[in-house]
Parts: sequence; C-alpha cells; structure tokens
Amino acid sequence: MYKYIFGPVPSRRLGMSLGVDLVPHKVCSLNCVYCECGKTTNLTTERKEYVSYSELIKELIHYFENNPDPDYITFSGSGEPTLNSRVGDIIDFIKKQKPDIPVAVLTNGSLFYDKQVRKELLRADIVLPSLDAASQRVFVQIDRPDSKLDIESYIKGLTSFRKEFKGKIWLEVLILPEFNDSLKELKLLKAAFLKINPDKIQINTLDRPGTVEELRPAGISELKCIVKSWDLDNVEIIAAVPERKDIKSYRQDTESAILETIARRPCVVDDLAKILGTHASEINKYLGVLENESKIETIRQERGLFYRIKK
Repeated sequence: MYKYIFGPVPSRRLGMSLGVDLVPHKVCSLNCVYCECGKTTNLTTERKEYVSYSELIKELIHYFENNPDPDYITFSGSGEPTLNSRVGDIIDFIKKQKPDIPVAVLTNGSLFYDKQVRKELLRADIVLPSLDAASQRVFVQIDRPDSKLDIESYIKGLTSFRKEFKGKIWLEVLILPEFNDSLKELKLLKAAFLKINPDKIQINTLDRPGTVEELRPAGISELKCIVKSWDLDNVEIIAAVPERKDIKSYRQDTESAILETIARRPCVVDDLAKILGTHASEINKYLGVLENESKIETIRQERGLFYRIKK
C-alpha cells in the first residue's frame, strides 16, 4: 500500500495512468463548486514541500521494480500539484529512471503566472491545465479562488507557458449551465483560447455531484452547440463516463468491493478510500461508472456526500 502514488487508474484521457499525489487532501489554490474531491480545506497559493520528496521517490522506486510500466505517470489527486515546491525535481527523477514513460501534469493552471512554476514543468510531456472562465466574475463564481488570484494573470500565465513549453498542452474547460455557457462568456473563452494556443481544447461537464448542490451537467447536445459556436479545429468533447469500463485497467474487483462496502452502510469517498486501501481519486473513477449505471445514489449530510446502494 502506497501513501503518495495510486493506481494505475482507468483515465478517460490517459489510459492506464499511475497517479502521483503531491499535496495532502485537500490543499488547493481553488475551491471549485464542481470538485469531486470535496471542499478545499486549505485554500492557498503557498508553495512548499507538502509531500516529502525522499519518501515519494522511495515509493516510485519500489513501484518501478515490482510492476509493469503504465501508459502514463500523472501528477494529480487530492489538490493542486504545482503547490509542491519539488514538483520539478520529481519530474526530473522520473525522466531519468523511466525516460520512455510520458509524464502528464493535471493542474488547474492558476499558478502559471509564477515563472518558477512554469520552469519546473518544462520536462513534462503533457500538461493538462483547466480554464473554466475568462471573466473575473464567473471565475469567482465557479472556481472560488484564493484571494491573490485573478483571471487576467491566470490567462497570461497559461499564454506564457505555451511559449516556453515544447510538449503538448490539453486545455480542459468544464461547462456548467447557467454559469459559463452564456454567449458573452463563451466569446471571452474563445478569445482566451486563441491567446493560449493549446494543442487540444477538451470540453467536459459535471460527472458527479460537486461541492455545491443542484449543479446541472450540460447535455451532449449543449456541448456540441458550444463546440460549433467556437468554430475551432482543436476542440473535442471528452469521452463519456461509460467508456471507462472499456479501458483495460478498469478492475471489476474494485467495483465489487465498493458495492459490497456501501451495501453495509453509506460512505463518503474518504471512508471508502480508508476501508479499501485505495486512493480517493481512484475511488472517484469507479463511483462515476456506478452512478451512471444507476447502481448507487448519493445523499448529502453534514459530513459530506454519502454513497449508498440505489433503492
């Protein structure tokens, strides 16, 4: 059982992906209304060694010596990975040990105004930042950022990174109806895309309940209309949740263990992670499939969002 690495998990975009978690749950620079990891408990832009570099390296060495190579090594998990001040050192270590495994960084992109952050990510192969808004008002509504952040610096940081980075940039935009789908906001987003010039723009919508009640996912027809309105060649809609089952790393035994556990009593994600000895990010992938198949349902209580067998 590893503390800082998890999976490989069935990723919709990266296949069989070994996760690397660089911050404790839930240290982040944003507190997004849709986040499936739950509310941010430490909203910050302070960078430090949140996870011990030496302990993480020990886990990676053990994994490399005892397991087949994954398709990707992905920095993701419980919070914002670029908050860890050793992120560049960890990428360097992986590239020396396993130069043929591409490194992907899932980031909210909010710290790219910092030249040092951009420099540390230059050896990654793919960086997948997010951009949910292009106006300060909608940025605050959806992403609820640390008070030091503003959307202008956010977009400028992503634009600067594009000029410096030789790898691929896949920009993710999560569409929330009644938040960022107005004609005005969509035009502002398109203008930001043209500045940032990512290799791909991947639009997504709510998979599962977020931290705020009554959020509605966009339908596939709504997403297609948005793609058409932007009229850009590099926009794609991310594959739907059911397709996760087609990925070779999808494990039926993990799905069964989740169902057996919540059949006894409802659990929040953190409960399931502790009981099953599996990282919360990995649990979330399976919950999405189970909800889509109507095998489970949620109930919101004071301690958070509980999952139970659907009645």
